[in-house]
Amino acid sequence: MTASPRPRRRGRRRSRALGDAAAARRLGTLSLGALGIVFGDIGTSPLYAFRESFEGAGHELAVTDQNVLGVLSLIFWSLLLVIAVKYLAFVMRADNDGEGGILALTALVTPPGTVRQRRWLLVLVGLFGTALLYGDGMITPAISVLSAVEGTEVATSRTEPFVVPAAVVILAAVFAVQRRGTGAVGRLFGPVIVVWFVVLGLLGAIEMARAPDVIDAVAPIHAVRLFSENGVTGFLVLGSVFLVVTGGEALFADMGHFGRLPIAVAWYGLVLPGLLLNYFGQGALLLSQPEAIDNPFYRLAPGWALVPLVVLATAASVIASQALISGAFSLTHQAAQLGYVPRMRIEHTSARERGQVYVPAVNWALMLACIGLVLGFRSSTSLAAAYGVAVTMTMGITTLIFYVVVRERLGWTRATAGTVCGLFLVVDLAFFGANIPKIPHGGWFPLVAAAVVFTLLTTWHTGRRLVAQRLRAGRETLGDLAAELAENPHPRVPGTAVYLFSLAGSTPPALRTNLELQGTLRERVIVLSVETGDVPKVQPVYRLKIQDLGCGIHQARLRLGFMDRPDIPAELRFELGDTDDFTYVLGSEAITVTDQHGMAPWRERLFKIMHRNAASPADYFDLPFDRTFTVAKHIEL
Repeated sequence: MTASPRPRRRGRRRSRALGDAAAARRLGTLSLGALGIVFGDIGTSPLYAFRESFEGAGHELAVTDQNVLGVLSLIFWSLLLVIAVKYLAFVMRADNDGEGGILALTALVTPPGTVRQRRWLLVLVGLFGTALLYGDGMITPAISVLSAVEGTEVATSRTEPFVVPAAVVILAAVFAVQRRGTGAVGRLFGPVIVVWFVVLGLLGAIEMARAPDVIDAVAPIHAVRLFSENGVTGFLVLGSVFLVVTGGEALFADMGHFGRLPIAVAWYGLVLPGLLLNYFGQGALLLSQPEAIDNPFYRLAPGWALVPLVVLATAASVIASQALISGAFSLTHQAAQLGYVPRMRIEHTSARERGQVYVPAVNWALMLACIGLVLGFRSSTSLAAAYGVAVTMTMGITTLIFYVVVRERLGWTRATAGTVCGLFLVVDLAFFGANIPKIPHGGWFPLVAAAVVFTLLTTWHTGRRLVAQRLRAGRETLGDLAAELAENPHPRVPGTAVYLFSLAGSTPPALRTNLELQGTLRERVIVLSVETGDVPKVQPVYRLKIQDLGCGIHQARLRLGFMDRPDIPAELRFELGDTDDFTYVLGSEAITVTDQHGMAPWRERLFKIMHRNAASPADYFDLPFDRTFTVAKHIEL
């Protein structure tokens, strides 16, 4: 008798159900983590954005019913057009194999070869957008924490002397926990931010129930009237309204940590409803109490709830710092792999989720910058004047690069790409124009910070290119070396020596020096060049290619993505088996600044300093220190 197939089908259904349940749990976990990392910046904007729209730097808008509805209308449509439509619906679909951020987007339009040479201007624009994001990352934690702690002044003015010291202590603690990793921090902060968005929605909904007419602000006609009735002041209001969407670019940069779907689930399921309810609640409050403009967010709360709300807002502000901090880590990792910053210590903090990294040098540099901003500006209102200029420029640059990506990579027609990107660019330029008056009031800071970062990025990349040219000038091919060894054999000793050299197919100076000084070679010599591609990840089976050139000389090429961890012993072990007896030889350049054609002397000196302070190649490539040797070569720039 044959057995019935039904149990097998039930088993398959059960397995499928278990798989679906596991996928749902993982989506829920990632969405919760995304709440704790990605949406902190956007989520704490209600603390100051609505107030600054009426009392921002360079403008003062009367608190009238029509103006309140006009500002609310601008906020509503800004959240939809910039976050929901531009980033979630369009830009985040043009990911680089799951990785986001302006640098990953730039890599999509600069493939290797001659195209890269024709796109130098586009690369520079993308790099400047990256530098602007670093400038923004310095301001976000400072303004978020300051605005939260300032809530204590609503209860009593006696807390005013303690606001700045408390903000400094909180910021120091925020950066101290970063070493735990993005995933751990997200799981820690996720539940808190859930409570935060729920409270945002409840506070706003209660106030809206008292003035339901405020929902009329959804109609864009109120935004049009705001502009027509207030002239230049109405346009300048956009500079403060932009504060509600400043986290959009960081959201894109953080995509590699969690993925687009978990971020979208968190946005539509909790973030957007909580934000809209709170902003409309603040508007409803001003319709009946215009004097509440001094701090409309905290005025929403009843007296008994003020202190708990300050505590919750402070916790949410700590979380707000995460979006830009983790985004800066991702950008730095990408920049290091693409050759725009020196090698530095980068720790991968998750074995399951790619892209979760911690960069100590960036972490502590951001901490010092944030604390310096708090001590310098001393209030969220002053910092708000510095906020927005850099982000608006970054968003505009993202739109320009996105146009090239959708035309060349996604196959959009010129009309479709031009229409969509043209709409986005109009919004970006409007926000940017409204933020220009902020520059004298503090908006200069992120621009100066971005200029410094941009100088470092381009100086390092150009300097490495010049060093490669100097090395290439007198290079000897590996084929020539193999022919020389065939004609004039040298004594060989047992074992394998791996020489790392960036110029594939060339003889490393360290190998030639070793041969001339010692007159011997290992039985097997592998010359390994590491190439970082424009894709985030390369599958292990496609990474390492080894070619036997004869006489024990092998050329190996290791191709990595810009989000791959460069672990050379592991890569060799995957291809060759046991590597315990391998020795590794590194070349090191001793840089001397000369009057040869290259960079300006001050940039060459800057490159020399950066080169001297770069992380050890042995540490960067995970080489065993007890079997790694370094041979120096003098290079004149």
